[in-house]
Amino acid sequence: MIKAIVTDIEGTTSSLSFVKDVLFPYARAKIPAYLQQHAGEPEVRQILAEVDDLAGGGLSLSQQTQQFIAWIDQDQKITPLKSLQGMVWRDGYRQGAFKGHIYPDAAKYLQNWKEAGLGLYVYSSGSVEAQQLLFGYSEFGDLTPLFSGYFDTRIGGKREAASYKAIAERIGLPAERILFLSDIEAELDAARAAHLRTYWLVRGQSVDTAAAHPQAADFAGIHLQ
Repeated sequence: MIKAIVTDIEGTTSSLSFVKDVLFPYARAKIPAYLQQHAGEPEVRQILAEVDDLAGGGLSLSQQTQQFIAWIDQDQKITPLKSLQGMVWRDGYRQGAFKGHIYPDAAKYLQNWKEAGLGLYVYSSGSVEAQQLLFGYSEFGDLTPLFSGYFDTRIGGKREAASYKAIAERIGLPAERILFLSDIEAELDAARAAHLRTYWLVRGQSVDTAAAHPQAADFAGIHLQ
């Protein structure tokens, strides 16, 4: 029996367009000024040090800024970029520039599963802070009380089985009791290799009963038994 559910965000609980068309452009536009204002703060200095490590060191603030912009344009899943985006989005959420998009079916079933006693977790390439902001400032209000934990790329890549093994260890349940939800087949393959159960969200598409993973058009189509 499933005891915990780990969910992806983009394309699973939230629309891809919200991330691609709202969050990413907002961060791209705001990062230069944000770095100018906050480069001396410890948390930002740590991120800039990580950029230097990745780029071989010796970058000016202007060069570091351009590196962030290039990574955004290339849709790179790089940890210091995700951390900085989370900080910029925090300002945007708090200022009311946008609210986190959540599919109505996802909001409903996450609440139902929580009330049924299941542990709920998030695993996304976006930083933990970005995850908490999206659910905390969602169109359905603050949904963060539903979740018992959050995981990002600091635990490992989403297409690596070792990441899911580490998540199962953190949750403290046998992998077979954990269900992972995603819209990306390669992520589901990695989770299955770590012995997690899987469900493939195919929003806007027909369900293929012969697919490599059980498919659902939305959360209402997910069967836990």
